[in-house]
Amino acid sequence: MLQQTQVTTVIPYYQQFLARFPSIAALAAAQESDVLRQWEGLGYYRRARQMHAAARAIVDQHQGVFPREIEAVRALPGIGRYTAGAILSIAFDQRQPIVEANTVRLYSRLLGYDQDPRSGRGQALLWEFAESLLPRKRVGEFNQSLMELGSEICTPRQPACDQCPLATLCPTQAQGLQDRIPALKKKPAVEAIRQACVVVWRNNRVLLRKCGDHERWAGMWDFPRFDLQTQRGAALRKELEEKVVEMTGIQIRPGTRLTTINHCVTRYRIQLICYEATHEAGVVGGNQLAWVRPARLPEYPLNVTARKICEKLRSADRA
Repeated sequence: MLQQTQVTTVIPYYQQFLARFPSIAALAAAQESDVLRQWEGLGYYRRARQMHAAARAIVDQHQGVFPREIEAVRALPGIGRYTAGAILSIAFDQRQPIVEANTVRLYSRLLGYDQDPRSGRGQALLWEFAESLLPRKRVGEFNQSLMELGSEICTPRQPACDQCPLATLCPTQAQGLQDRIPALKKKPAVEAIRQACVVVWRNNRVLLRKCGDHERWAGMWDFPRFDLQTQRGAALRKELEEKVVEMTGIQIRPGTRLTTINHCVTRYRIQLICYEATHEAGVVGGNQLAWVRPARLPEYPLNVTARKICEKLRSADRA
């Protein structure tokens, strides 16, 4: 949960997740949809699916006991070198290094490394350095202390060098290069995107579609959603009709605009325009599509924008 997410955001999710899945066995036995529903709002949903898969692997391959060998841990879904090192050092006091955002900055400054720390060469150097620092005991506390030092003292801007216990050992501080080390990552250009989301009504139910394995919200449910090319009029109606048929096999009659949601995802600035529509023809088959009463929408794992759309539908009463 802490991967790419702040502690203050994670805490309530962590607490409710443990309450719902108190053990590896409980998590392994759960339905993926239930796991995603508990994760809803935390983002980066691939983490939830991988953790679920890892729990099942632990039950199936390790008799329900978390492995302690680095190779076995890294073989679990969703666990890379950093996460494996964090788990084994903090939980089992193994001599495993950790290199993550805060220690990348700390180590780069302690080494005076002014090249890209994200490059292959930079990563190899930082991991080797991190391993060379490890004490014989209390490795987890040591690793956590370094992460905290990077987070609280060796900050990206205006680091508190006067409070740093390593200041006298730091060539970056001695040369006044804190603003140049580590080398900044070039920010990608922001791209504007227009998307449509279509709430298709059939009697008093709306159409939901389960996202496929290779889609952004894999395993979660959503309203039919797609990039929008046209702006208005007959061309817009035709595009809505054609793309909903393409995605679901359902023919619709487009209606009015329900709402517009502006949001950002990584380097994309998205304008999501939500339209209502009426079912005209087509049958829902399989388990990838479902007609759902608005009152039952809270039972389905949805992304944040889809949940906002549900709020608009909560009091809807269609005959």
